[in-house]
Amino acid sequence: MNKPIRQPLNISTDLDINKWLNKQAEEYQLKFLLAHAVDGVIWGKFKDGKLLTADGVFGFLPKLRLFTLQQCRAFGERSEVMLWQTNEGFKARLIQDEKDTEFIPENQILWGTQVDKICGDFTLVSDGSQGLRHAVPLTDIEFDDKQKLYRPLRLSVHHYIDYDDSGVARIVLSRLVNLTTSKEIKK
Repeated sequence: MNKPIRQPLNISTDLDINKWLNKQAEEYQLKFLLAHAVDGVIWGKFKDGKLLTADGVFGFLPKLRLFTLQQCRAFGERSEVMLWQTNEGFKARLIQDEKDTEFIPENQILWGTQVDKICGDFTLVSDGSQGLRHAVPLTDIEFDDKQKLYRPLRLSVHHYIDYDDSGVARIVLSRLVNLTTSKEIKK
């Protein structure tokens, strides 16, 4: 069984997060960004060598800033780069699939039962009467008007397994792979 490549990445003390993420996206063919910050969730998309974030089209959403960032994951079909805040500063790591890497795939259901607005490469979706909203970097989301609680957004994840000396299997690592819709998964 091939295991994924897992290695730390170097972070400079004067980190320019956008430049650093753009470089990682180019090197590892990353497509999307999901960041968690003190002030909310930030989605992004790498397009033409540049990171686009939802705050660029919906001005009221959180911005990607180092001083509020808790963690972010830039991901694509073969790799994920994760950057996170520690007491000593930022740390980063790469997970990359090798040929024939074994994993358990999972498609996690994301919030969003209706479209509020489409702008640029992003769709602002909301969920239920609570008004929970986030702007995902997709624009072709099909909602089912007959099912008010239908949530078509999916976050694809790979879970990697390892075995201990007694043969017991456990998930030792997980990474984000893709952002899609349930319609695309059925194909």
